[in-house]
Amino acid sequence: MPVMTNASNLSEATEFQDHILGSVSRTFALTIPQLPNGLSHVIGNAYLLCRIADTIEDEAALDTERKAYFQRYFSDLILGKRDVIEFIDKLQPLLHKSASAAELELVRNTDKVLLLTHSFTRGQQQALYHCISVMSRGMSRFQQGIDLNGLPAMSDLDEYCYFVAGVVGEMLTDLFCQYDQRMQGKRMKLMQLAPSFGQALQMTNILKDVWDDRERGVCWWPQELFAEHGIDLQHLETQRKTNGFPPALEKLVGIAHGHIQNALQYTLLIPRSQSGIRNFCLWSLALAVLTLQNIHRNPLYQNAQEIKVKRQRVRQIIALSKVFARSNLAIRGLFRRARKGLPLQTIEGIKLPTDNYHSSQTPATAVNSARA
Repeated sequence: MPVMTNASNLSEATEFQDHILGSVSRTFALTIPQLPNGLSHVIGNAYLLCRIADTIEDEAALDTERKAYFQRYFSDLILGKRDVIEFIDKLQPLLHKSASAAELELVRNTDKVLLLTHSFTRGQQQALYHCISVMSRGMSRFQQGIDLNGLPAMSDLDEYCYFVAGVVGEMLTDLFCQYDQRMQGKRMKLMQLAPSFGQALQMTNILKDVWDDRERGVCWWPQELFAEHGIDLQHLETQRKTNGFPPALEKLVGIAHGHIQNALQYTLLIPRSQSGIRNFCLWSLALAVLTLQNIHRNPLYQNAQEIKVKRQRVRQIIALSKVFARSNLAIRGLFRRARKGLPLQTIEGIKLPTDNYHSSQTPATAVNSARA
């Protein structure tokens, strides 16, 4: 069944997308416009689809069963199988505990978002659908039993990050390769590194937003890693002041840093002439590095604002990236300086299942210790 929409035309839908991006994401509202025209609207739309899925996942008023129902419904909408207006009418009244005003506006206008989705090429739509369907299934799995105790092990965090971010890295890679055929020759290597690109950003957010997440009654940090240092995540608010907390946090920062190292390698595989795509990647990675540095310097931060990257630093990132985006040597040098002193857990041999992009399985990673 074709998706019905009350959006008057593609121009109105595009105008809404450009407007709402700035309301729901400071970072992606900054980076997505750097992409070439043939990619910016597609990837902007992909981000909004992911944000709708996130809004369902994060809503405290929805139980696990209802979240799974709406995630399946939403995936079907991307295929044009169900009625988007019915989806809005059912979901919107239930979003009353966790969703922000911008997220509510986004859900109210799901029809406009999907109108754009269905205007893209078949290959682009397939990439977006695969990402959202895998993400939704993964979210449903991890909604069961998550609380202030955190995830059992680092492998569980890796799996969670794959479902909510690693698969986004795969989707971006597919879209990049569709846009520039020169990248097809590097597709296999890019796909191997793509989950690290997503996990680098996701782990940085998990570190940055830990106290906001705990206010919602959830924690995505791995119990196993912190238990090794005598920290019970159930009582993190008090135990973060003990001697075991800094080394445990340092190890988690080091793993995030290791994924950033892989993500930088990913970015440098992108053709030098595609400076817009490179800037899209570099700005996000640079913000992540600077956020990790702020966490490393202030491990007792109490909220995300305390470790937020200052606007002056953001402007510096933009200026330097625009100048040096085509130079691999300069980029490596800039990141070497920015990463100096950060703990590093080198992520080696990301093993993807066969034809992983068409699989809902998660890649396994091997983590080895090192220092930056």
